[in-house]
Amino acid sequence: MARYTESVCRICRREGQKLFLKGDRCYTDKCALTRRAYAPGQHGQGRRKLSEYGTQLREKQKVRRAYGILEGQFEHYFEMANKKEGVTGENLLSLLESRLDNVVYKLGMAVSRPEARQLVSHAHFTVNGKKVNIPSYLVKPGDVIALREKSRSSAKFEAVLNSTEGRIVPKWLDMNRETMEGRVVALADREDIDLPIEEHLIVEYYSK
Repeated sequence: MARYTESVCRICRREGQKLFLKGDRCYTDKCALTRRAYAPGQHGQGRRKLSEYGTQLREKQKVRRAYGILEGQFEHYFEMANKKEGVTGENLLSLLESRLDNVVYKLGMAVSRPEARQLVSHAHFTVNGKKVNIPSYLVKPGDVIALREKSRSSAKFEAVLNSTEGRIVPKWLDMNRETMEGRVVALADREDIDLPIEEHLIVEYYSK
């Protein structure tokens, strides 16, 4: 399956919730969901009530699309979460939050997860001093994520920093905007997830 390349605003409209895939635009009146709060397509305004399975599927799709993950990758994360000790749903969310592209976004070094994924792929960041260009790289407590020296003077990152100034960094991360370095203090807890997610529906979906 190829990565989704159409308008990401359609994703939010399909899920009926803001997934903040367009950065600052999502907070303005230009947000597509604000302007057209119904699903895309000619039948979008006449959606039927979902079945139990449909509700579970939509929740899984919502989370997968919010983090920009393909179906096979998402199933792999669920298998990893299921094998770990603890609550499977919470383990799954902790793994998704630990992706390098998500951490770059949470640190305020990208305006959205899609942009963070692109910037990581273009090798703008290091982890513990080593260049990493894999968005799905899973960070762990103690890891230091830094913007590469040659990228720090670019107009692109100056604009990003101006746009994300004032963004609250979650407590499981620590960010130094002067040195453009962030540190993973701990793994994300359930209370640290700011997206409206009902993870038990995902567990039920894969338990069938």
